[in-house]
Amino acid sequence: MAESINAAIIERLEKVVDTLQDNSVKMGNLLAVHNEKLEKQDRIDGVLFEKIESVHREVNRQALEIKKGCERDIRKVDDRLQVMEKKMWTIFGALSVISFLVSPIGQKIIRPLLTNTTVPATVPVPQGSNELSGYQVSEFSIGLAAEVQKT
Repeated sequence: MAESINAAIIERLEKVVDTLQDNSVKMGNLLAVHNEKLEKQDRIDGVLFEKIESVHREVNRQALEIKKGCERDIRKVDDRLQVMEKKMWTIFGALSVISFLVSPIGQKIIRPLLTNTTVPATVPVPQGSNELSGYQVSEFSIGLAAEVQKT
């Protein structure tokens, strides 16, 4: 009887060992599948991180292009404003000069410059000259043409 109990225990132990071996093999397969999934996920993560870096570089490049475009546009607007400002001040200055010239004070200053205030001079006619025979010069003003009359 002791032998049959030992045989039963040995038989059970062999079944437990077989079950443990099967479980160990299954655990090994499970770990292999798990490791394979982890490696696959690492590759996917690497691809995703590369794509993220690529998108990041592209966004930075486009942001720099947009920034350069905005700076260029700002410079163009500034240049146009400077030209407009220069024209505005030129027109303002011209209008100031014109309004001064048209004003009563400006007229007092400009009128003497524009009117002829020279005293007319008489030119004596030589009596013995043949060139002026038949013509008499009555008055002559500086800056004006001579008034010639036929006698």
